Amino acid sequence: MSIYDITVTKADGTEYTLNEYEGTPMLIVNTATNCGLKGQFDGLESLYQKYKDDGLIVLGFPSNQFKQELDDAAEAEESCRLNYGVTFPIHEIVQVNGNGAHPLFQFLTDQQKGMFGSQVKWNFTKFLVDREGNVVNRFSPQTKPEDLDDDIQSVV
Repeated sequence: MSIYDITVTKADGTEYTLNEYEGTPMLIVNTATNCGLKGQFDGLESLYQKYKDDGLIVLGFPSNQFKQELDDAAEAEESCRLNYGVTFPIHEIVQVNGNGAHPLFQFLTDQQKGMFGSQVKWNFTKFLVDREGNVVNRFSPQTKPEDLDDDIQSVV
């Protein structure tokens, strides 16, 4: 199985498989609009604007697993757009850990273990995927998007 086999759903309910981004570097982030780290939306959008012409796509996946997300994906997306000017795709609200974890996050955490194992420890954990679909790095929630430049340049 590759990352390109995984089906995801945008906040508006549109389903698609990640093969849409085959050959494209991806930065995949579990987000939460009520998290203390929500200021990272600005940095994620800046990265997206800076590197989108080089092919980078940022994909936001809201999660309420840590009880800091709105109950509705469309509302979460609207909050991201209105409060932070986010233009990258925001998806349905997903679980990132446990038996109910979305297959994407099961795949990502299998490929890149964290410091204390595979579980996502908090909102704004970031996964960098290269053009071949390899999960090449995992960044902690505390890693600011603006600190990812060197890593992103290595995949664009």
